[in-house]
Amino acid sequence: MITVDRAINRVRRDLTLATLLKFALGLALAGCFTLGPDNIRFLGIITIGSLWFWLSLNSARGSRVAAASPVLIAAGNYEEAERNIERVVQTFSLFRTVKLQALHHLAVLRHAQHRWQESATLSKALLGQRLGALQPISVSTQLLLADSLLEMNDLRGVFETLTSVRRDQLSLSEMLKFQSLEVEYCTNISAWDVVMDHVMNRVQLAELMPAVPSGRTQAMIALAALKRGRNELSNWLKSRAELLIDVPNLLTERPVLRELWP
Repeated sequence: MITVDRAINRVRRDLTLATLLKFALGLALAGCFTLGPDNIRFLGIITIGSLWFWLSLNSARGSRVAAASPVLIAAGNYEEAERNIERVVQTFSLFRTVKLQALHHLAVLRHAQHRWQESATLSKALLGQRLGALQPISVSTQLLLADSLLEMNDLRGVFETLTSVRRDQLSLSEMLKFQSLEVEYCTNISAWDVVMDHVMNRVQLAELMPAVPSGRTQAMIALAALKRGRNELSNWLKSRAELLIDVPNLLTERPVLRELWP
């Protein structure tokens, strides 16, 4: 099993090495065009081109291996996903995106394993990198970080992360995750008025979520409605939540909701 610190350090080292190698190969290629007799230049260009092709080919293989990790995690095959991610992390790649994707996949895996601290550490390390072509995963990584921090009860960290995400353009799936996290964060700090702001819009978004987050979100909105004296709305949302989620498990995971089911 690869440790978080080892994965982060290996990725950082490989990113630095890849940058230096690209720079060195570029200098060598420029030198081939300006120095030495024609036959030496030609031989140098062929050698550098062959080396670049070989490195790129190996990097492309790593990219294909990395692409399998999300499927394995979604299927619950965590051991195979772990081996797959470790293989990508430990294999040198010229492609910056391959290494950064490996960090993201490991953060997702640790989150799925409920190892919140490790997932948060990996997410922060990834967000501290220049993402370039992977910039679109910035929002999903921040949401992953916010969810991990929420599980760790780091409410200040959750607030700062959600505030940052709010400034971005969100896709529908990202908006649904953001709504779920915002409602839970506000429930934890008893910000009932914020939850009840545009409440029916929140309910409509909750309907689009998968069953478990949908039921949990509607239960938290029901609690906010109860706190604000809207008993009819609270009972309606409570009954909808009961259809989607196992209530005893929900109360074990989120004791704040026990007021709905005394």
